[in-house]
Amino acid sequence: MTLPKGALPIASARPELVLASESPRRLALLAQAGIVPAHVAPAAIDESVRRGEAPRSHAMRLAREKALAAGDRHARPAFVLAADTVVACGRRILPKAQSEGDVRACLELLSGRSHQVMTAVALLTPDGRLHARLALTRVRFRRLEASAIAAYAESREGIDKAGGYAIQGRAEIFVKSINGSYSNVVGLPLALTVTMLQGCGVPVP
Repeated sequence: MTLPKGALPIASARPELVLASESPRRLALLAQAGIVPAHVAPAAIDESVRRGEAPRSHAMRLAREKALAAGDRHARPAFVLAADTVVACGRRILPKAQSEGDVRACLELLSGRSHQVMTAVALLTPDGRLHARLALTRVRFRRLEASAIAAYAESREGIDKAGGYAIQGRAEIFVKSINGSYSNVVGLPLALTVTMLQGCGVPVP
């Protein structure tokens, strides 16, 4: 059979891009860059912090494990993109808030202080290679009044967020200064991610 001019045989079709995350923020950030994954396949892994594990090591380990877990479940070879965001004060990793109490505890700790937001990005290629890089942003909060902390906790915006806050929402008013990638604090450092994708041959608009 003769293929139409310019057509590619099915076997040589480009591998799909799979996002190993259920975060709507990461999906929206990719869309902002004109990138739409073919599939969204969250990786269910144990995200517990290991004893003595540093924030940077924790984020890198989880991003790699998510990419590998999602890649194992995908039927065909694909580019699998995964990420993990950690908020830390020094070596202390703040939890992903599960309650209003968690949000209050995080904000009380962050009030008037600087902290680091680290996002590790992992990309598993169709030939099984695993690439991983990390972005770090330093954020400083102004001193927060008890009433502001209580009101934010009651809004529940910080639930399920690393460090108990969402910078893209009401919590932006807490930020006194930021040094580094803003999208990293939201959940995916766009410049780093696009560079990784392009470097591995993923078409980026």
